[in-house]
Amino acid sequence: MARALHPELAKRIQQSGDQGTFVRDMTASELVFGTRRGGGTNTPADERRSDVRILDIFQNTASVRVDAGGWIDYMHMVKRDGRWVFLNVLWEVRRP
Repeated sequence: MARALHPELAKRIQQSGDQGTFVRDMTASELVFGTRRGGGTNTPADERRSDVRILDIFQNTASVRVDAGGWIDYMHMVKRDGRWVFLNVLWEVRRP
């Protein structure tokens, strides 16, 4: 996970709750820590990645959409030290 993420990654979701609409942020450190603790190892088969689409590539930037069973990720990637890494992720949970 650490190799796939830019150190300044921002992963965001807009959610609604009792106090209104808010944005939840996740950092690269949080995602790496969660993975080290075993996060993602018990993801049900219907929530695993099902479709990846490269929307656009321009020089050292790219936009990608991942359509997973339970959510959609829109991601911005950058080429850093010769490797593609995730810089921004905007995601939303699929409604039943």
